[in-house]
Amino acid sequence: MSPLYEHVDPFIGTGATDLPTPKGLAGTWWWPKPQVGNTHPGATHPFGMVSACPYSGAYPTGYGLYDFNTEGVPNLLYDRPVASGFTHFQQSGTGAIRKYYNYFRVTPMLGPLDDLGTTWDLYDEVAEPGYYAATLGSGIRCEVTVGPKSAVHRYTFPANDAARIVIDASTGGLAIPRSQTVPLKAHLALLEPGVAQGEIHVEGVPLAVHLEVDAPGWRQLLWYDRRLMPGGTRLDFDYIRPTTLRPFGLMFMGPSRAEQTVEVRLGFSLRGCEAARANLHADVTSFGGRRESTAVSWRDHLGKVEIKAESDDQATIFGTALYHSLIKPCFAPDESPSWTTDGPYAFDICTMWDIYRTQLPLMTTLFPDRSVALASAFLSIAEQEGNLPIGYRMAKGADRFSRQGSALAHTFFADLCQLDLPGIDWDWAMVHLEMDLRRTYGEDYLVHGVAHPISHTLDLAYAYHCTAAIARKVRDRPLAQQMRNHAQGWRAAYDSSTGLLRDSTFYEGGRWNYSFRLLHDMRARIALAGGDEAFVSLLDRFFGYDAVPVTQPGVAPSVAEMNAGYELSRFEGLNNEPDYEAPWAYHYAGRPDRTAEVVHAAVANQFGTGRGGLPGNDDSGGLSAWYVWATLGLFPVAGQNLFLVSAPAVAESMVHLPSGDLSITTAGFEPVEAGGPVSYVQSIAVNGKTLERPWISGRELRHIRNLHIELGPKPSGWGTRVRPPSTSDTAGGEA
Repeated sequence: MSPLYEHVDPFIGTGATDLPTPKGLAGTWWWPKPQVGNTHPGATHPFGMVSACPYSGAYPTGYGLYDFNTEGVPNLLYDRPVASGFTHFQQSGTGAIRKYYNYFRVTPMLGPLDDLGTTWDLYDEVAEPGYYAATLGSGIRCEVTVGPKSAVHRYTFPANDAARIVIDASTGGLAIPRSQTVPLKAHLALLEPGVAQGEIHVEGVPLAVHLEVDAPGWRQLLWYDRRLMPGGTRLDFDYIRPTTLRPFGLMFMGPSRAEQTVEVRLGFSLRGCEAARANLHADVTSFGGRRESTAVSWRDHLGKVEIKAESDDQATIFGTALYHSLIKPCFAPDESPSWTTDGPYAFDICTMWDIYRTQLPLMTTLFPDRSVALASAFLSIAEQEGNLPIGYRMAKGADRFSRQGSALAHTFFADLCQLDLPGIDWDWAMVHLEMDLRRTYGEDYLVHGVAHPISHTLDLAYAYHCTAAIARKVRDRPLAQQMRNHAQGWRAAYDSSTGLLRDSTFYEGGRWNYSFRLLHDMRARIALAGGDEAFVSLLDRFFGYDAVPVTQPGVAPSVAEMNAGYELSRFEGLNNEPDYEAPWAYHYAGRPDRTAEVVHAAVANQFGTGRGGLPGNDDSGGLSAWYVWATLGLFPVAGQNLFLVSAPAVAESMVHLPSGDLSITTAGFEPVEAGGPVSYVQSIAVNGKTLERPWISGRELRHIRNLHIELGPKPSGWGTRVRPPSTSDTAGGEA
């Protein structure tokens, strides 16, 4: 098993989807959302606060070629990679969240200041974890790397009488309509030769930077409205309106020798310039040193999982998926701009409605200390800002994602609680978790017994189930019983005559896409649909068994085209997230063979190499984490401390858990290929002992040293008799 670091390709997902024509089941799935991964190849640090990336101004990361898009194939803004400089702070794989960062653009130039904003072609792009390089059309070679709270740029100039490095402090957001971010106030100061500081207030947050530029003999100047300010040492703007904004920033200029390198080192903080300076000096000594330290960190993080890949392509797809799963959230300890105490702080918890099912469980499994820190940050956010976030960005203001989901943090907390991870004040947590259940849609749920969009009824019922486990943790039995009673409200969301959700509005899908969530009482949910056979029949229709292949939306699809697609009521094929977990619903009906078939089709058809290797938005690693779990043959049932077991997509893997190493081995393995044979689980042994049930608990996972899976070409009786646990099980079966 080779190290995954060497196989990561950060360019995967940066381009429009370009996968081979899907075969079999996958050809019947319909993709309603943008066919692009929306990732970027810029320099990142594992769960770091800062990223740095070439900036074209394109949607949604600032990198790349595309205009704003919400469905179908994205429209082009550019026909080739270009950049006007290098910016800091980027989203990863998200869509229309209206928070696009890209602050403090650094531009190496050979022409006058009036050329600022020109886009140059990007040649010879190179990207690896923690590092990006390219040559601009001007002939300047550009390299960037980052630390947890810093970025370092290195520019190699040709010989020139007036080389320049320009820092634009006024830019932010994207270069497309209604996507620019304008600072409310700002200040810049030149401190000494090669040293400067500044702070901008963007969306209510003070973002400070401390800069050190290694260019002896070069002049440094402030500039405003593209005009130099010789002799000036400060620029202060107490109030900036979008209508009065004029660009402003710093510039370093002087003659360059051929192949002369200039370093620009930037430390960032949300707590002022002195903190930014301290962060820089803690993170950085030189470009080479920072690049190596970040590479070591990435090797360590990516080394937590090893696989025996069947091909270089599979190693690249898996390694990159794991990499994309470990970029967000952004941890910024001691950096909260909203409260003054030190401690955990995190942002870019976007998109929570995706990551809570796949990426957060992966982080909890591999890096439980990170999850404990995130939970503590959640509680501070709730205490200071009034709610547990559904999504949280580096911005002040009310949470803007309430329509996507309700009470999703409760699922995350329940897993931590059931693992007995230290470091969380559960009494403190219980106060905020209970209060949060009554906010927004939670009032409708309590007063009317149902909340619309109807998916929120499922969210809230599940959150009550998850919170009951935490109430038991703090030994509040009456509250736990009350929570369990409220958790039964999921039944009101379903129509027993159809076995599906009641009519409602839905976020990015229809009632079929939301009807097969993994609830806490799947036994009763299946009974409501008419029993195993009827439930499996619904799933078969949803996944396109015996259906004809479909045509995906193209560029700028019409309303009629989209409506026709939605009327298919079909699995979204991982192009979107509402039905991520649906393939594993078969497990609860005694049909793990069907799970194997659907997951096989998804793994084989929906992921590839190259810029177009993702079927849709990566959503902060939510999609990539799905692939990681599916490849390992496991799937987390978030909030239940439970993992469902299925056929893996590799013959052998090793997961380095904090409690010890877990090896997953197989016999009878066949490579997973589009249109190829499906492998079915015949039997499973845990540490040498037979496991009849198709699931293991989170506690068990920490102590299993070997999970051995016998595979074969035909379905077997394994997993058909003992079902994953449900709250209405008469014979127990709690995980």
